[in-house]
Amino acid sequence: MTVQIKALVDPSDSSSSRSLTWLATGDDGRPLAAASLRIPADGGAADLQIHVHPAERRAGVGTRLLDAAIAAAPGTVLTEAVEEGSPGDHFCAARGLRAVLRLTYTRLELGGPVVSDPVPGYRLIHWVGSTPPELVDTFVRARHAMDDMPMDDADYVPDTWDASRLDAVTKAVADRGEFLCVTAALTTEGEMAAFTELVVPADGAGDAQHYGTGVLPEHRGRGLSRWMKAEQIGQVRDRFPSVAGLLADTADSNAAMRRVNESLGYRPTHRSLLYQYNAAG
Repeated sequence: MTVQIKALVDPSDSSSSRSLTWLATGDDGRPLAAASLRIPADGGAADLQIHVHPAERRAGVGTRLLDAAIAAAPGTVLTEAVEEGSPGDHFCAARGLRAVLRLTYTRLELGGPVVSDPVPGYRLIHWVGSTPPELVDTFVRARHAMDDMPMDDADYVPDTWDASRLDAVTKAVADRGEFLCVTAALTTEGEMAAFTELVVPADGAGDAQHYGTGVLPEHRGRGLSRWMKAEQIGQVRDRFPSVAGLLADTADSNAAMRRVNESLGYRPTHRSLLYQYNAAG
C-alpha cells in the first residue's frame, strides 16, 4: 500500500504558538492517521500528537508521521501523555523516544461535602469563564506559581503569560462549549497567592477535568491547595449537579499535590508517560 503524507493548514495559530498538521492517506484516499505539532513561540518543547487508526497500526504509518513532525520541529519534541502499556507507549519506546515524565491519573467520585479548614490571612474567590477585570493583573502574576512544577527530565520552559493569553485560554474553553471554573486565594491586600482550575463538560455531566493548581512559593506550606480544592469541589457539586466525578493527572514526583488529592478522596485509575525526542540524541 502506498501512503501519502499531506501537510495541512491548521487555523489554530496564535501569538503564543503555531500549529502544523499532517494527514496520512491510503491509495484510495481514505485517512489512515493524523499528527499535529504545536510549536510554542517562546522556544519550549513542541507538543506532538499522533493518532493512527487501530486497523492501520504496525504498517509504518505512525513512523512516517513522526519523521515528518521531527523534521519540522525546531528543537525538542514532547509527546502527549500515552497510557502505560498501550500501543502508543510501545510505539514511542520502539522509535527511540525517551520517557521523561510519569503521571498518575486519579478520579474523585462526587458525593457528600469535603471539609477543609480556612487558611487565616486569605479569602477565596470563585468564577466561571472570563477572569474578573480587577483580577487580571494579579492572576497573570500568580501564573508564575506553575513555573517550578515537577517535570522530571522533560525539557520544560515555563509559559509566558499576559492578559491576552488569559483571554485566549478562556475563549478556547468557551468555544468548545465547556465551562472554565477557577478558585483563587487572595491575601488581605487583594493579591492572588494561589489558584486552581477545572473544566466542566459542555453538557454539565460526566467527569470534569482539573487543569492546574499553583501556589506561589512564599505562600506554600499553609494548606491553600487543599482548601481551594475542597471549596471548588463544593462549588462544582452545587452548580453542576450532573457532574459525576473529577479527574486529575499529577506527576509521580509531585508528592505534595498527590498527598492533597489523596486526602480529598481521589483514587488512582491508570498511569501514563510523556516521551521526548531531542535532535542531539
